[in-house]
Amino acid sequence: MKLSGSLFSAVVIGAMTAVFSHPALAATEGSYELGEIVVSGTGAGVEASQTVHEVTAEDIKARNARTLDEALNLLPGVSIRTAGEGVPRIDIRGFKTRHVLLLLDGIPINYAFDQQFDPSIIPTENIASIKLTTGPSSVLYGQGGLGGVINIITKKGQKGVSGMLAGETGDHRPWLGKASVSGGSEKADFFVSGSAYKRDNYPLSHDFAQTSEQRGDYRNNSDKERNSLFANAGFAPTKDLTLGLTFSYNEGEYGIPSTIVKAPGDTFIAKPKYQRVDDFQGYAAQLAANYDIPGPLEMRSWVFFNQLDEQKSQYDNANFNTLNLKDAFRQNSTSTNYGYALQSKYDLGRAGGVTLGFNYERDRWESDGFIKPTNTTTRSLADTKAFNVYSVELEYEFSPLDNLGVTAGYGHHWQDRLERDDNDFSVQTGVHYDLTTGTRLKAAFQRNIRFPSISQLYDTAPAGNPNLKPERAYHYQAGVEQKLPLNSRMSITGFRTDAYDFIEKDSSNVNQNFSKYRFHGMEIEAETRFVERLLLRAAYSFLISEDRTATEGKEELQYRPKDKATLEGRYDFACGFTPYASVQYVANQYYYSKSGAVVKARLNDYVLVNLKLNQKLMDGKLNLYIGADNLFDKNYEQSYALPQSGRFIYGGVEFRI
Repeated sequence: MKLSGSLFSAVVIGAMTAVFSHPALAATEGSYELGEIVVSGTGAGVEASQTVHEVTAEDIKARNARTLDEALNLLPGVSIRTAGEGVPRIDIRGFKTRHVLLLLDGIPINYAFDQQFDPSIIPTENIASIKLTTGPSSVLYGQGGLGGVINIITKKGQKGVSGMLAGETGDHRPWLGKASVSGGSEKADFFVSGSAYKRDNYPLSHDFAQTSEQRGDYRNNSDKERNSLFANAGFAPTKDLTLGLTFSYNEGEYGIPSTIVKAPGDTFIAKPKYQRVDDFQGYAAQLAANYDIPGPLEMRSWVFFNQLDEQKSQYDNANFNTLNLKDAFRQNSTSTNYGYALQSKYDLGRAGGVTLGFNYERDRWESDGFIKPTNTTTRSLADTKAFNVYSVELEYEFSPLDNLGVTAGYGHHWQDRLERDDNDFSVQTGVHYDLTTGTRLKAAFQRNIRFPSISQLYDTAPAGNPNLKPERAYHYQAGVEQKLPLNSRMSITGFRTDAYDFIEKDSSNVNQNFSKYRFHGMEIEAETRFVERLLLRAAYSFLISEDRTATEGKEELQYRPKDKATLEGRYDFACGFTPYASVQYVANQYYYSKSGAVVKARLNDYVLVNLKLNQKLMDGKLNLYIGADNLFDKNYEQSYALPQSGRFIYGGVEFRI
């Protein structure tokens, strides 16, 4: 059942009723960590030797990040790219979105069909923090996260009752509304939030040169509608036992803008397509328990369910009204993954700590609909495919010296599918050494694997190949973290990844395990608060990507920026006024012709500047803000022939109690 705008109205009314019927003001929300896969042990934990970036709720608010992709956009090693599928993808250190594991309170959100996800339908009003691990990660996360792991930790109610109401609009009258209500007592807590977003299209830069496929100042077929609801609740019947429930729902629809032919005979793009997602509905739920057994043993377990229903159509004309010609299709699909996990931690005292994990996941995909292989023939798209994935992991943490930490882990993984069973392993080791109180040296290694997805195994002929093997990646990284005078810090990390048996399509358009990739580079971060109310943060990423099995002329992987630099800063004036600005520079990324002889071309470098001005009133209960994304109206592309949004000016209000 599609709720549309009524979803937001119901949440707003519920929030207002709950909040204003409780005059006692509550503390701000905490973090709901019950369903999280915990990778830190008795000491500094495995994360101390790895590269972990954290985005807080404060960061999200300062950046005015409305969705997950906007929250992560400034992190080093992260490339946000919107291509022909019409949704932003999060690439990490050269790996694509399907190689990134996304967890929401421990729920795997990657779609069962292709292991990707759409970050633009994940709102931020319910997020307490985001942990992004790039490169080597804990074996407790299981298989799949070759590029990294995004771990979303949601907000949690505190004692008393609190709430929030907010609204935003901007150029060409898009609108965003959101609300939340939360509360708690000594033994129970709850948090509920909802949001609704709608736009007709996004503005193009004034420097964009119009073509026959794109006339006007606003992007054709770029409308979007999203409605979301989220809730969690915790209950502690005893001091040792905690129970929790998480639920999320989102639905909407959106257009997928077509490529734009820039010149006759352009060999860098395929034929324009007229596609829409006419409807999507997603559901996710989790029931979790944590039992801190008296003594050195602690156990946690959870069951989860995640489903996405989607109706997608490819029309045969730019009016989106007929499906009669070749390649037109309409497909209704359901992507489901569900399972359970068990994690037990044992504190060995001076000998360290050990964590044992077990995970089971069932991935299932079913579809119906039709496709037109020719103008006169129609083929059914009805199909159902599924497989099971099991993982067992063991991770050990040990600190032989007060300033030295060592971690090691092993995981074994099985994929059970109809035509064959597969198994492989992951292994991780890391070390960190505090040379001084302000200097930490760290290094990590991981061998990780990713099983092929349902789309790679069984997609429409000829692409699917049920005999595919797991992909493998070997990560090596070392770095240093340094605290500096004047409340400042910086870090530098060097890395290399060798990836084998990567799944790509051969000359016959069939998925095969034949690609060998190498990614290597460095990342630098710096942050200072040398003035109490001032925050300045900068980062730089350098990446070299190599395809070591490519035909001549394609040795460098396309759409992997070599250089990315970011700078952001804000100042909190005593009067409640906070200006915020960010600058992002992306350069040196390449792409190749799609037909004829191999031709390499370079995508234009670009610089994006965002600005937000916020004023607090009524002791911080009321926030008024205005801002501009792409302040200088840069005409840029993240994928060839797909122009992105020009300057977008917005304003909003937020009220808290």
